[in-house]
Amino acid sequence: MEAGLREANVVTAAPGEERSPALALVNTRRLTATGEVDDLAEPADAAGWLGLPTLGTDDLRRVTDLRAAVRELLTALAEDRSPSAAAVETVNAAARADAAAPQLAWPRREWRSTRPGTFDEAVARLARDAIDVVTGDLAPLVRPCEAHGCVRFFLREHARRRWCSTTCGDRVRAARHQRLVVERRG
Repeated sequence: MEAGLREANVVTAAPGEERSPALALVNTRRLTATGEVDDLAEPADAAGWLGLPTLGTDDLRRVTDLRAAVRELLTALAEDRSPSAAAVETVNAAARADAAAPQLAWPRREWRSTRPGTFDEAVARLARDAIDVVTGDLAPLVRPCEAHGCVRFFLREHARRRWCSTTCGDRVRAARHQRLVVERRG
């Protein structure tokens, strides 16, 4: 699955997206200077993002519902509160969509789908990753971007990082500079 890979001229991946397909899924909906962007707006968009040939309208709804549920999990984690029961159930249902069995790939163990390459396998993998993120070692690193208007999440692996991208950081610094200029004039 090419989860979260977007064209370089559109947006850069937030820190951690390469490690977590669920984090990349959440960040497929974001705000830009021109308005909201949804990388999964159409079934063909979602199919391409998931690396599948085609998806139907119901499949698109399932993946966007999963995205909303994972966003709720990450938001709850960042706000140190419990997520909604509906979000938990949506993620759990998606995780059950495809069975995975352990396989020995010497010298390590891998989990392999019983139906590789299917939509159910892709959705289940995203949901299981979301569960791993919010309950595992990455949980303390999940942060929402602090830039005004940004709705993306990232893994904060450097103590000084506050933004999901240099674009957001530049925007915050430019706004701060503009505010200082106005205050000095005023």
